[in-house]
Amino acid sequence: MRLIIGTVLLAMAIVIIVFLSWPKPRNNPVSTCLLSTDRMGTFADVPGGGFIMGADPVYAEEGPPTKVFVSPFRLQVHEVTNRQFSTFVAETGYITEAERNGGSALFVKSRTPENFMSWWRLDPLATWKTPGGEGSDLTGRDNHPVVHLSLNDARAYASWAGGRLPTEVEWEYAASLGLFDPDDPRSGMRRPDGTARANIWTGFFPIQDTGSDGFEGLAPVGCFEPGLTGLYDMIGNVWEWTESPFGPDVPRITIKGGSYLCSDTYCRRYRVAARDSMEPDFSSSHVGFRILKDPALAD
Repeated sequence: MRLIIGTVLLAMAIVIIVFLSWPKPRNNPVSTCLLSTDRMGTFADVPGGGFIMGADPVYAEEGPPTKVFVSPFRLQVHEVTNRQFSTFVAETGYITEAERNGGSALFVKSRTPENFMSWWRLDPLATWKTPGGEGSDLTGRDNHPVVHLSLNDARAYASWAGGRLPTEVEWEYAASLGLFDPDDPRSGMRRPDGTARANIWTGFFPIQDTGSDGFEGLAPVGCFEPGLTGLYDMIGNVWEWTESPFGPDVPRITIKGGSYLCSDTYCRRYRVAARDSMEPDFSSSHVGFRILKDPALAD
């Protein structure tokens, strides 16, 4: 028993030391978001072709690497924003599942970070309009990715906007084409010199996000350089819904891209092959989406 207590105290001391010694947040290196106003809501042409899906797998649910061929499509250059979703709601009167069913999952700072369940709470007041729960609103967040949306909510918006959600294959193909170095799975997340290409958690997760990539928490869309296909934020910021089941007989849907909660010390899913899943009627503060248009419908 003494050995167990001693081990626990040692682990706690290490966490405290790391927290106190971790670099303080630097000034925001992303002084101006790169996506111009006239490109908001536009689409990039993704040519048809083949690629290796599931390349360089890290976790058990990734891979095996498989050659896949994909037809051309168009993908919105950024994640759907609060401004775009607000227009949809104003025109249709749509009410999201979180608003109807009692809230959404909200990531919170915890006093017991060693307990995974303490990182999240089901907040009855967390919705797309109040992304931080009680007392929050969309002031200053018009260009942030809309969150707290279920798969059905995302589908409803996509249909209204004349598009659809991408499949996992389509999403990963577009992200793969955008990599600056196809031989480096992390090249969508950081440059060779270590500076940021995506909004992830920088620091010791979940104790402190230093904001050294320019942001603590969500960033507006388009603040980092686009990939080679002209698509912004395919890595980090928020996970993105797809239309693909996570696996045979698995009642969850694949999400792609990682989020601002992915870090070197916890979740290394800031890679195009990375995948996770969520129940289709669930929503959270770190999952959004973007829409696809087939060539025949794009115009």
